[in-house]
Amino acid sequence: MATISRADAVWEGDLMSGKGRVKVASGAFNEFGVTWASRADREKGGTSPEELIAAAHAACYSMALSNGLAKAGHQPERLTTSAEVEFVPGKGIVSSTITVRGHIHGLSAGDFQKFAEEAKDGCPVSQALKGNVQLNLKAELDHVH
Repeated sequence: MATISRADAVWEGDLMSGKGRVKVASGAFNEFGVTWASRADREKGGTSPEELIAAAHAACYSMALSNGLAKAGHQPERLTTSAEVEFVPGKGIVSSTITVRGHIHGLSAGDFQKFAEEAKDGCPVSQALKGNVQLNLKAELDHVH
């Protein structure tokens, strides 16, 4: 069965001096503001569409990797994932880099790398970005004794 997720945005004014508000229908977090300044210059604070894509990519990737590991009989104790989405004004979103660190007993670094790559290729957010955005992966397994 398909699932539909929804977010709503209101924008007032032109791109450079205007401002907007975004909220998610689930209410999982409060409405927040967006501006061109916060999008183009991350030092100004605030969020951006790219930061929201990064959050979605990190969460989706973690779910995909944990599923792949579990299906192969490996129980991940902890996966720590970050996603960095690169936005170039005039070009758009050019890359998303996933960095994942896994804490899993009884798994070799090579096998972890294999599962990490499979999750990068199989996660639904990666699938949505594939072909338009360069997908990069940095995967490291904690040394578990």
